[in-house]
Amino acid sequence: MIDYSVWDHIEVSDDEDDTHPNIDTPSLFRWRHQARVERMEEYKKKGDEFNKALCECRRKLAEAQKKLQDLTMAGSGDAELSKAQAEEKKLKKEEREWQKKVDDHNREEKKMPWNVDTLSKDGFSKSIVNVKPDSAEETEEEKEQKHKTFVEKYEKQIKHFGMLRRWDDSQKYLSDNPHLVCEETANYLVIMCIDLEVEEKHALMEQVAHQTIVMQFILELAKSLKVDPRGCFRQFFAKIKTADQQYQEAFNDELESFKERVRGRAKIRIEKAMKEYEEEERQKRMGPGGLDPVEVYESLPAEMQKCFDEKDIQMLQDVISKMDPTEAKAHMKKCIDSGLWVPNSKGDGEEKEEEATYEEVKQEQEETKKE
Repeated sequence: MIDYSVWDHIEVSDDEDDTHPNIDTPSLFRWRHQARVERMEEYKKKGDEFNKALCECRRKLAEAQKKLQDLTMAGSGDAELSKAQAEEKKLKKEEREWQKKVDDHNREEKKMPWNVDTLSKDGFSKSIVNVKPDSAEETEEEKEQKHKTFVEKYEKQIKHFGMLRRWDDSQKYLSDNPHLVCEETANYLVIMCIDLEVEEKHALMEQVAHQTIVMQFILELAKSLKVDPRGCFRQFFAKIKTADQQYQEAFNDELESFKERVRGRAKIRIEKAMKEYEEEERQKRMGPGGLDPVEVYESLPAEMQKCFDEKDIQMLQDVISKMDPTEAKAHMKKCIDSGLWVPNSKGDGEEKEEEATYEEVKQEQEETKKE
């Protein structure tokens, strides 16, 4: 038996008006029906624009947050950091505003009265699964421990995914291993890219970078739909494989930007490693007075440098004798403190030591004797 009570909710105000007997009622109904359909399409278009703007805003916010993280790790200046922080704050505000517009639009849609067009739609044309509940934000320590545990368990599988090339292979592998669709996989792939670039394995880096952006796009899609990433990764592959030009261009732009960030981060890491190595070597060279013999040598006048180059003590004595005594003592004290020269203390006391002639370090003395 048909339940006619449902018709109590149908929008009939447009079609129940009393009309003149001479008016073609069927034509009037068709006109009103067409107008209602156009209003519904316009309303839907407006909602789609809101959702599109929200997704774009979230994409820009993710880029801004990544840039801020990179600047923080690189130890950039306060002005650059402040600019990045201001951009992030601005985008967060825009995200809240777009989210509010989307929510308001959805609430208005639910309040709209039923009509013959909405009633005729399929009741199950859309399924929403694995809706993510709002949860308390994790601390940095919890995130770090979670990442460490995950990587220890699935490192081999993550690396395998990073080396896949075809869309179908990637989709199938994630279907077989849905636990990989998460932030931990994306973070590990980012580190893997930087490691490969540092090792100068550029082609491999670009391959893994592609898979990194695949994972990040899936995570962004899940965030925009407010669902578990494991429940929507197929939607990403369906969209990317249909050659949606705008979506493909956005993907390629993000991929190129990401590869540039990886190269920049790898360069910073290499420079940092070189500086640490140079500092270690410098510490090994340090003389008894805490000075670097290389730096001291470069600070000496050319005449004194020549004495060191030729290992000529007599030449050094001659150069010193022609210099201002105060300047000569200052230079020779730096040579002693750096271990570049050892004083030949023939007399007693410091005055005798400062005014005495100097000979080469013991090691160089032995080399001179051999010659």
